[in-house]
Amino acid sequence: MKKSLNCLVIAGVLAAGSAWAGEIRIGATMRMISENGQKYGEMMQDEFAAINESGGINGHTVKLILLNDECKSDKGVANANKFAYQDNVHLIIGSTCSSVSLPIVDVTAQAEVPQIIPHSTNDQITRKNSAWVFRVPISSRYYKGVVSKYLHDKVGDQIAYVYASDAAAMSETQGLIQQMRDVYGVEPVYEAQTQEKEIDFRSHLVTIKDLNPDAIFFGGLQEPIARFLVQSYEVGIPASVVRAAGSAASNAPVPKLAGDAVKGVFFSAAYSDSDDRPIAQLFNSYVRSRYGIKGVDHDFSQAYDLIRIVEIALGNADLSLEDDDLAADRTAIRDAIANVQGYEGLASGPISFCADPTPECRDGNRTPVLIQYLEGGEDFKVGILDRVTMPVEFGL
Repeated sequence: MKKSLNCLVIAGVLAAGSAWAGEIRIGATMRMISENGQKYGEMMQDEFAAINESGGINGHTVKLILLNDECKSDKGVANANKFAYQDNVHLIIGSTCSSVSLPIVDVTAQAEVPQIIPHSTNDQITRKNSAWVFRVPISSRYYKGVVSKYLHDKVGDQIAYVYASDAAAMSETQGLIQQMRDVYGVEPVYEAQTQEKEIDFRSHLVTIKDLNPDAIFFGGLQEPIARFLVQSYEVGIPASVVRAAGSAASNAPVPKLAGDAVKGVFFSAAYSDSDDRPIAQLFNSYVRSRYGIKGVDHDFSQAYDLIRIVEIALGNADLSLEDDDLAADRTAIRDAIANVQGYEGLASGPISFCADPTPECRDGNRTPVLIQYLEGGEDFKVGILDRVTMPVEFGL
């Protein structure tokens, strides 16, 4: 299964020598405090182990150092500094949470070590114009265009917004509000910001109920999204009011925790496990059988695409892997990632990078998928409403 999956994802075979001529050191910092978060890390370990077992990359073994940052910026920054200056890694992967990835960009820029991001969506990450950062997931600037158009065309313009204070939720929701304002000339009927891990939203929802909006939108992490949806029905907001949420709604804990309250909720993400492409179905079967996961969310697919992109880039980089050449090797890896063009994997559209330190070059995935929950609970079901490839300059 693993071999078949790799053959589908990578066009061509990376050259591998017979001797281990040095090691490629990679540091990964991720949010691993939930079952799915732990599985993302486990999959990353397994995939790099499989690369080593098959001969490494151009004869070089990959050493992965995986740390849990718990979605805490101070821990993520400490992990990145350790990777850059103590472990002398060639590449940093991270993080899951935008509030962690964002400050790490300054660390990697200062240390001049390439950073590639598996999950974070905040558009400010690439707006820092660092020459050392690349993003595999979809930027929030693309999400807002797809969601706002769907709301305006299919739902209505009277929208109530509640969002948590984490960086991804703020960027996604505030960008959506601004898009609705700029393009459609409408203001929120209600807007409120909550604490990042707040789980009681009933005071907001009671007020929203009286406003009778067309839709309610919530931006936040997995458990808060689920709580918000359940509580929206508890306070009596009818099913006729459309529920929408940020891209974190794609993560499997949301429908499991929300149950029936997730039915009809739509969101935009990078991947859906209802995707009928052969590569997607093969990947779903692989993740379900190996990791015991029923719902394969887009954080699995994005982490997997990142690994394949890293594998391709490392295979194309001319590396010495001598201690004295660390800076040169880091630069070579950065330039090799920047040269990845038209990667076709689990994402719904191609992923491409380029050399300029701009969002146009470093936001590699431009194809959001609009998804709706059909059923909730452990055996949840989703359907794909649309796929849209956005212009590279959108939202800038």
